[in-house]
Amino acid sequence: MSAMLETPELPAVFDGVKLAAVAAVLYVIVRSLNLKSPTAPPELIYQDSALARFLLKSCPLLTKEYIPPLIWGKSGHIQTALYGKMGRVRSPHPYGLRKYLTMPDGATATFDLFEPQSEHCIGEDVTMVICPGIANHSEKQYIRTFVDYAQKNGYRCAVLNHLGALPNIELTSPRMFTYGCTWEFGAMVNYIKKTYPQTQLVVVGFSLGGNIVCKYLGESQANQERVLCCVSVCQGYSALRAQETFMQWDQCRRFYNFLMADNMKKIILSHR
Repeated sequence: MSAMLETPELPAVFDGVKLAAVAAVLYVIVRSLNLKSPTAPPELIYQDSALARFLLKSCPLLTKEYIPPLIWGKSGHIQTALYGKMGRVRSPHPYGLRKYLTMPDGATATFDLFEPQSEHCIGEDVTMVICPGIANHSEKQYIRTFVDYAQKNGYRCAVLNHLGALPNIELTSPRMFTYGCTWEFGAMVNYIKKTYPQTQLVVVGFSLGGNIVCKYLGESQANQERVLCCVSVCQGYSALRAQETFMQWDQCRRFYNFLMADNMKKIILSHR
């Protein structure tokens, strides 16, 4: 006669714990992927003018609803990570010449100059003067991708390398780039104006670069000469209010604060 071993039934509370754990995991997934966010056309704020009407007519994408890729497309974190990975594999490598400019205080400003690869659609000489984001330079993936596309559409590109950001360029004065200094960008623009007296300028700034280019254009009316337009991409308008946002843990914002601070520390320590 064989003995039958009976397994005791687990209490019902255990099933409740499992359901709660599953629900918590699903909540984290939905929250991190931002799946509840509805899709909608971008909100456009502009003054009715001939230029605004021309841009809306020329760029119908501005008024269309953005349909992101399924599952991961609504998450800015995942999009950032995927672009970083794909950019390292697929980003182009445009060929340019590095220019060196000596500033009045002894600092050595550098920028990379990329010539157009085709004729511009209006047949004129147009140069994009580009200011990258914080601690960035012409060798970053998003800058290389942007420059490659601009070259193929007939634009000359001049990309500022923020003072101290390039690892192989030593500082020649006791300072590096700051959040509001326009000296290096202004020196690059003046070089382009003197070297190409017939060229028209399109001013482009990314993130911190958006602050710098807008400040540069507002410092003097002479800085606006031969400028067709200015494009500021993802500009943070208030550093103080942005810092309050970066101190929050919601949506992992504070994690980015740590990343940017660590990057700044590395740049400063590399020049000690």
